[in-house]
Amino acid sequence: MSGATETLYSVIRRQGITRRSFHKFCSLTAASLGLGPLAASTIADALETKPRVPVIWLHGLECTCCSESFIRSAHPLIKDTLLSMISLDYDDTIMAAAGEQAEAILEEARAKYKGKYVLAVEGNPPLKQGGMFCIDGGKPFVEKLRSMAEESMAIIAWGTCASWGCVQAAKPNPTGAAPIDQVIKNKPIIKVPGCPPIAEVMSGLVTFITTFGKLPELDRQGRPKMFYSERIHDKCYRRSHFDAGQFVEEWDDECARKGYCLYKMGCKGPTTYNACSALRWNGGVSFPIQSGHGCLSCSEDGFWDKGSFYDRLTTIKQFGIEKNADQIGMAAAGVVGLTVAAHAAVTAVKRLTNKPDRTARPSKRN
Repeated sequence: MSGATETLYSVIRRQGITRRSFHKFCSLTAASLGLGPLAASTIADALETKPRVPVIWLHGLECTCCSESFIRSAHPLIKDTLLSMISLDYDDTIMAAAGEQAEAILEEARAKYKGKYVLAVEGNPPLKQGGMFCIDGGKPFVEKLRSMAEESMAIIAWGTCASWGCVQAAKPNPTGAAPIDQVIKNKPIIKVPGCPPIAEVMSGLVTFITTFGKLPELDRQGRPKMFYSERIHDKCYRRSHFDAGQFVEEWDDECARKGYCLYKMGCKGPTTYNACSALRWNGGVSFPIQSGHGCLSCSEDGFWDKGSFYDRLTTIKQFGIEKNADQIGMAAAGVVGLTVAAHAAVTAVKRLTNKPDRTARPSKRN
């Protein structure tokens, strides 16, 4: 088992990394998390003094796409995350041990880091027929999940499978697959949805927990605000075409070749909260919309059950190319005028209502 009591700094120094390179790493990490320049020194201090966070990674019903995404992180590099920043004591997908040896390591980690480890869960548990649709280590996965969650500090629900249920929980859901928060009720759960999540979102979350020793601020659905507070639509480079009413009407038509908006082709960017258009994929190279395909909304709850990926499901209105600046300005002025008139009318009524009755005889003073 790896030494979770070591700090990241002591590990990388032992590997021959210079202090200059260490501070460069801290600066790049602060930038990737969207933190200010002063945060680099905070990260450096934390990684020099705080022990590495022990992590236990479980796999339920899933396709391993979250792990495939995670190992491709570029900022920070996954080798730095796995070998230096955290103490990954159990992950049956990438660990050398197997069978009884792997199960023994799991139990040892559970006892050694009681109340201190982060439980990372990829996939979800099936609940029907006693959980028999996913057997792990000779017993239903849901039992292993409950057992390991009991002694954990917090739980990370990797991907849409663990966060919302994904395709396993799509109708008619014959196995009774359920998201993690329907099984674990007494532990904080950080949802990192996406099919899969962006690599830098995953490594960035681990970096934040390691650096600051706390969980990030979450939205009302349990997602980290630093990565899920904006819609893909908000920073999409095709947004100007949406506002102008310029849309792709058919695949590979002239509008598609000009890079017009994919909204009419079923793009769900206007209703999807994720960092795809900001961070992008494969080290910031591209993301689905840039590659010519609309957003599937894979990070949102129930996206498999919301109809065809190519149907326009929303009724969002934009200015439209037929509108010019003068027309938009006149419309805005009209709205403002109506608002002012309404306010004036309400004010006049209040004045009349509250106006004193001058015909009433004044009361006598003693």
